[in-house]
Amino acid sequence: MPSSLPRPLAELPVRRLTPRDLVACADLCEDRGWPRDEQRWGLLLTAGAGYGMDDPGGKGLMASCVVTSYGPGLAAVGMLLVAERYARQGIARHLMERVLAEHGSTPLSLYATGAGRPLYERLGFTVVGRTQRVTGHYRPSGEKPGGATVHAATAEDLRAMVRLDSDVFGIDRTPVLARLPAFADHIRVARDRGEIVGYAALWPSDRTHVVGPLIAPDTDTAEALVSSLAAATDLPLRADIDARHTDLLNRLERSGLLPSSSTTMMTLGTPDLPGDWTRRYAPLTVATG
Repeated sequence: MPSSLPRPLAELPVRRLTPRDLVACADLCEDRGWPRDEQRWGLLLTAGAGYGMDDPGGKGLMASCVVTSYGPGLAAVGMLLVAERYARQGIARHLMERVLAEHGSTPLSLYATGAGRPLYERLGFTVVGRTQRVTGHYRPSGEKPGGATVHAATAEDLRAMVRLDSDVFGIDRTPVLARLPAFADHIRVARDRGEIVGYAALWPSDRTHVVGPLIAPDTDTAEALVSSLAAATDLPLRADIDARHTDLLNRLERSGLLPSSSTTMMTLGTPDLPGDWTRRYAPLTVATG
Protein backbone atom coordinates (compact mmCIF):
# COMPACT_ATOMS: atom_id res chain seq x y z
CA MET A 1 0.00 0.00 0.00
CA PRO A 2 1.30 3.51 -0.83
CA SER A 3 2.16 5.60 2.21
CA SER A 4 1.09 9.21 2.48
CA LEU A 5 3.55 11.79 3.73
CA PRO A 6 2.70 12.94 7.25
CA ARG A 7 3.57 16.57 6.51
CA PRO A 8 4.61 18.77 3.54
CA LEU A 9 7.80 17.80 1.71
CA ALA A 10 9.46 21.10 2.57
CA GLU A 11 9.30 20.13 6.25
CA LEU A 12 10.97 16.75 5.78
CA PRO A 13 14.72 16.93 6.41
CA VAL A 14 17.42 15.88 3.98
CA ARG A 15 20.55 14.62 5.71
CA ARG A 16 24.02 13.51 4.67
CA LEU A 17 24.50 9.77 4.45
CA THR A 18 27.55 8.04 5.94
CA PRO A 19 29.00 4.52 5.64
CA ARG A 20 26.79 3.61 8.61
CA ASP A 21 23.83 3.93 6.22
CA LEU A 22 25.20 1.29 3.84
CA VAL A 23 22.68 -1.43 4.76
CA ALA A 24 19.76 1.01 4.62
CA CYS A 25 20.89 2.13 1.14
CA ALA A 26 21.11 -1.49 -0.01
CA ASP A 27 17.63 -2.13 1.43
CA LEU A 28 16.33 0.81 -0.61
CA CYS A 29 17.86 -0.64 -3.78
CA GLU A 30 16.23 -3.98 -3.06
CA ASP A 31 12.89 -2.25 -2.48
CA ARG A 32 13.07 -0.89 -6.05
CA GLY A 33 14.12 -4.22 -7.55
CA TRP A 34 17.76 -3.25 -8.00
CA PRO A 35 20.73 -5.37 -6.83
CA ARG A 36 21.70 -4.60 -3.24
CA ASP A 37 25.30 -3.95 -4.30
CA GLU A 38 26.60 -3.23 -0.80
CA GLN A 39 30.16 -3.16 -2.14
CA ARG A 40 29.25 -0.41 -4.61
CA TRP A 41 27.45 1.54 -1.89
CA GLY A 42 30.59 1.29 0.22
CA LEU A 43 32.56 2.96 -2.58
CA LEU A 44 29.91 5.62 -3.19
CA LEU A 45 29.53 6.61 0.45
CA THR A 46 33.28 7.00 0.95
CA ALA A 47 34.27 8.58 -2.38
CA GLY A 48 31.12 10.70 -2.77
CA ALA A 49 28.55 12.65 -0.80
CA GLY A 50 25.34 10.81 0.00
CA TYR A 51 21.99 12.51 0.61
CA GLY A 52 19.08 10.75 2.26
CA MET A 53 15.59 11.20 3.63
CA ASP A 54 14.49 8.99 6.48
CA ASP A 55 11.14 7.22 6.30
CA PRO A 56 8.73 9.12 8.59
CA GLY A 57 7.33 5.71 9.52
CA GLY A 58 10.70 4.53 10.80
CA LYS A 59 11.26 1.99 8.00
CA GLY A 60 14.81 2.92 7.00
CA LEU A 61 15.41 5.34 4.15
CA MET A 62 12.64 6.91 2.11
CA ALA A 63 14.99 8.29 -0.55
CA SER A 64 18.67 8.50 -1.49
CA CYS A 65 21.04 10.24 -3.89
CA VAL A 66 24.83 10.31 -4.22
CA VAL A 67 27.03 13.01 -5.76
CA THR A 68 30.64 12.22 -6.62
CA SER A 69 32.57 15.46 -6.97
CA TYR A 70 35.54 15.81 -9.33
CA GLY A 71 36.38 19.36 -8.35
CA PRO A 72 34.84 22.54 -9.78
CA GLY A 73 34.71 21.09 -13.29
CA LEU A 74 32.17 18.30 -12.79
CA ALA A 75 30.16 16.28 -10.29
CA ALA A 76 28.33 13.03 -11.09
CA VAL A 77 24.85 12.35 -9.72
CA GLY A 78 23.67 8.80 -9.14
CA MET A 79 21.50 6.41 -7.12
CA LEU A 80 18.46 8.69 -6.98
CA LEU A 81 15.98 6.27 -5.43
CA VAL A 82 12.62 6.63 -3.71
CA ALA A 83 10.99 3.78 -1.82
CA GLU A 84 8.12 2.27 -3.80
CA ARG A 85 5.63 3.06 -1.04
CA TYR A 86 6.41 6.78 -1.42
CA ALA A 87 6.62 6.91 -5.22
CA ARG A 88 5.00 9.66 -7.29
CA GLN A 89 4.75 12.18 -4.45
CA GLY A 90 7.45 14.62 -5.62
CA ILE A 91 10.18 13.24 -3.36
CA ALA A 92 12.74 12.64 -6.13
CA ARG A 93 12.38 16.23 -7.37
CA HIS A 94 12.59 17.58 -3.82
CA LEU A 95 15.84 15.69 -3.21
CA MET A 96 17.33 16.69 -6.56
CA GLU A 97 16.52 20.35 -5.96
CA ARG A 98 18.44 20.12 -2.70
CA VAL A 99 21.41 18.60 -4.54
CA LEU A 100 21.28 21.32 -7.22
CA ALA A 101 21.17 24.04 -4.58
CA GLU A 102 24.19 22.63 -2.74
CA HIS A 103 26.33 22.31 -5.86
CA GLY A 104 25.59 25.75 -7.25
CA SER A 105 27.35 26.41 -10.55
CA THR A 106 29.25 23.11 -10.66
CA PRO A 107 28.42 21.25 -13.91
CA LEU A 108 26.60 17.97 -13.27
CA SER A 109 26.33 14.72 -15.18
CA LEU A 110 24.19 11.63 -14.74
CA TYR A 111 22.94 8.48 -16.45
CA ALA A 112 19.15 8.47 -16.60
CA THR A 113 16.79 5.53 -16.90
CA GLY A 114 13.70 5.93 -19.02
CA ALA A 115 11.65 6.49 -15.87
CA GLY A 116 13.97 9.17 -14.51
CA ARG A 117 14.68 11.12 -17.69
CA PRO A 118 11.49 13.30 -17.67
CA LEU A 119 12.32 14.60 -14.17
CA TYR A 120 15.89 15.49 -15.15
CA GLU A 121 14.67 17.26 -18.28
CA ARG A 122 12.28 19.36 -16.19
CA LEU A 123 15.24 20.29 -13.97
CA GLY A 124 17.22 21.51 -17.00
CA PHE A 125 19.42 18.52 -17.86
CA THR A 126 20.02 17.89 -21.57
CA VAL A 127 20.83 14.68 -23.44
CA VAL A 128 24.43 14.23 -24.58
CA GLY A 129 24.55 10.51 -25.36
CA ARG A 130 23.40 7.00 -24.57
CA THR A 131 24.85 3.82 -23.12
CA GLN A 132 23.88 0.31 -24.09
CA ARG A 133 24.00 -2.36 -21.40
CA VAL A 134 25.16 -5.81 -22.52
CA THR A 135 25.05 -8.97 -20.42
CA GLY A 136 25.89 -12.63 -20.73
CA HIS A 137 28.66 -15.21 -20.69
CA TYR A 138 31.55 -14.06 -22.84
CA ARG A 139 32.60 -16.66 -25.40
CA PRO A 140 35.99 -15.99 -27.03
CA SER A 141 35.75 -15.90 -30.80
CA GLY A 142 38.79 -18.12 -31.20
CA GLU A 143 40.77 -15.27 -32.68
CA LYS A 144 43.22 -13.54 -30.39
CA PRO A 145 42.11 -9.91 -30.00
CA GLY A 146 44.48 -7.40 -31.51
CA GLY A 147 45.55 -4.13 -29.96
CA ALA A 148 48.02 -3.50 -27.19
CA THR A 149 49.46 -6.12 -24.83
CA VAL A 150 47.20 -6.78 -21.82
CA HIS A 151 48.27 -7.98 -18.37
CA ALA A 152 47.17 -7.81 -14.74
CA ALA A 153 47.71 -4.39 -13.16
CA THR A 154 50.24 -3.94 -10.36
CA ALA A 155 50.45 -1.34 -7.61
CA GLU A 156 53.13 0.42 -9.65
CA ASP A 157 50.66 0.92 -12.52
CA LEU A 158 48.17 3.01 -10.53
CA ARG A 159 49.91 6.36 -11.03
CA ALA A 160 50.00 5.89 -14.82
CA MET A 161 46.36 4.75 -14.78
CA VAL A 162 45.32 7.93 -12.97
CA ARG A 163 47.18 10.09 -15.51
CA LEU A 164 45.55 8.26 -18.40
CA ASP A 165 42.13 8.45 -16.77
CA SER A 166 42.47 12.22 -16.23
CA ASP A 167 43.37 12.67 -19.90
CA VAL A 168 40.48 10.54 -21.18
CA PHE A 169 37.80 11.80 -18.78
CA GLY A 170 39.05 15.39 -18.74
CA ILE A 171 38.85 15.51 -14.93
CA ASP A 172 40.89 14.25 -11.99
CA ARG A 173 39.16 11.18 -10.53
CA THR A 174 41.90 10.26 -8.06
CA PRO A 175 39.55 9.95 -5.02
CA VAL A 176 37.62 7.20 -6.83
CA LEU A 177 40.52 5.49 -8.60
CA ALA A 178 42.57 5.28 -5.41
CA ARG A 179 39.83 2.98 -4.08
CA LEU A 180 39.64 0.86 -7.25
CA PRO A 181 42.17 -1.82 -6.20
CA ALA A 182 40.12 -2.60 -3.08
CA PHE A 183 36.79 -2.35 -4.93
CA ALA A 184 37.54 -4.43 -8.02
CA ASP A 185 38.20 -8.16 -8.17
CA HIS A 186 40.49 -7.79 -11.20
CA ILE A 187 42.20 -4.91 -13.01
CA ARG A 188 43.92 -5.15 -16.39
CA VAL A 189 46.15 -2.65 -18.16
CA ALA A 190 47.04 -2.44 -21.85
CA ARG A 191 50.54 -1.41 -22.92
CA ASP A 192 51.89 -0.19 -26.22
CA ARG A 193 55.68 0.12 -26.45
CA GLY A 194 55.87 0.06 -22.66
CA GLU A 195 53.29 2.82 -22.09
CA ILE A 196 49.90 2.21 -20.46
CA VAL A 197 47.30 3.17 -23.08
CA GLY A 198 44.22 1.51 -21.59
CA TYR A 199 42.82 -0.16 -18.53
CA ALA A 200 39.70 -1.94 -17.31
CA ALA A 201 38.36 -3.31 -14.04
CA LEU A 202 35.97 -6.10 -13.07
CA TRP A 203 33.78 -5.78 -9.96
CA PRO A 204 30.99 -7.93 -8.48
CA SER A 205 27.26 -7.16 -8.63
CA ASP A 206 24.40 -9.58 -7.93
CA ARG A 207 25.90 -12.82 -9.29
CA THR A 208 27.53 -11.01 -12.22
CA HIS A 209 30.82 -9.27 -12.85
CA VAL A 210 30.68 -5.70 -14.17
CA VAL A 211 33.30 -4.39 -16.61
CA GLY A 212 34.08 -0.77 -15.82
CA PRO A 213 35.83 1.52 -16.26
CA LEU A 214 36.90 0.53 -19.77
CA ILE A 215 39.41 2.87 -21.40
CA ALA A 216 41.26 2.00 -24.60
CA PRO A 217 42.85 3.73 -27.60
CA ASP A 218 40.89 1.58 -30.09
CA THR A 219 38.29 -1.17 -30.40
CA ASP A 220 40.87 -3.97 -30.68
CA THR A 221 42.41 -3.01 -27.34
CA ALA A 222 39.00 -2.57 -25.69
CA GLU A 223 38.04 -6.07 -26.81
CA ALA A 224 41.35 -7.48 -25.58
CA LEU A 225 40.77 -5.95 -22.14
CA VAL A 226 37.25 -7.41 -21.93
CA SER A 227 38.49 -10.81 -23.10
CA SER A 228 41.24 -10.84 -20.48
CA LEU A 229 38.81 -9.95 -17.68
CA ALA A 230 36.28 -12.53 -18.89
CA ALA A 231 38.93 -15.23 -18.60
CA ALA A 232 39.29 -14.41 -14.89
CA THR A 233 35.67 -15.25 -13.94
CA ASP A 234 33.00 -17.90 -14.43
CA LEU A 235 30.21 -15.38 -13.80
CA PRO A 236 28.27 -13.64 -16.57
CA LEU A 237 29.55 -10.19 -17.52
CA ARG A 238 27.73 -6.88 -17.59
CA ALA A 239 28.91 -3.62 -19.14
CA ASP A 240 27.40 -0.22 -19.97
CA ILE A 241 29.03 0.70 -23.28
CA ASP A 242 28.88 4.16 -24.84
CA ALA A 243 26.47 3.50 -27.73
CA ARG A 244 28.73 5.36 -30.16
CA HIS A 245 31.16 2.44 -29.96
CA THR A 246 29.10 0.32 -32.33
CA ASP A 247 32.04 -1.82 -33.47
CA LEU A 248 32.77 -2.99 -29.93
CA LEU A 249 29.07 -3.59 -29.24
CA ASN A 250 28.84 -5.77 -32.37
CA ARG A 251 31.91 -7.76 -31.35
CA LEU A 252 30.63 -8.27 -27.81
CA GLU A 253 27.27 -9.46 -29.13
CA ARG A 254 29.01 -12.01 -31.33
CA SER A 255 30.85 -13.18 -28.20
CA GLY A 256 27.66 -13.69 -26.20
CA LEU A 257 27.06 -10.32 -24.50
CA LEU A 258 23.55 -9.40 -25.58
CA PRO A 259 21.87 -5.96 -25.42
CA SER A 260 19.51 -5.36 -22.51
CA SER A 261 18.59 -1.98 -21.01
CA SER A 262 20.00 1.41 -21.93
CA THR A 263 20.56 4.70 -20.13
CA THR A 264 20.72 8.29 -21.32
CA MET A 265 23.76 10.43 -20.56
CA MET A 266 22.70 13.91 -19.45
CA THR A 267 24.44 17.07 -18.28
CA LEU A 268 23.53 20.36 -16.60
CA GLY A 269 25.71 23.45 -16.81
CA THR A 270 27.94 22.07 -19.57
CA PRO A 271 27.14 21.22 -23.21
CA ASP A 272 28.84 17.83 -23.03
CA LEU A 273 30.95 15.55 -20.88
CA PRO A 274 34.61 16.59 -20.78
CA GLY A 275 37.42 14.46 -22.14
CA ASP A 276 37.81 12.16 -25.13
CA TRP A 277 34.79 9.92 -25.68
CA THR A 278 36.58 7.97 -28.41
CA ARG A 279 38.75 6.31 -25.73
CA ARG A 280 36.02 6.15 -23.07
CA TYR A 281 34.14 2.89 -23.67
CA ALA A 282 32.41 2.34 -20.31
CA PRO A 283 32.12 4.14 -16.95
CA LEU A 284 33.18 2.65 -13.64
CA THR A 285 29.47 2.58 -12.82
CA VAL A 286 26.59 4.70 -14.03
CA ALA A 287 26.39 6.09 -10.50
CA THR A 288 29.84 7.73 -10.71
CA GLY A 289 30.56 8.18 -14.41
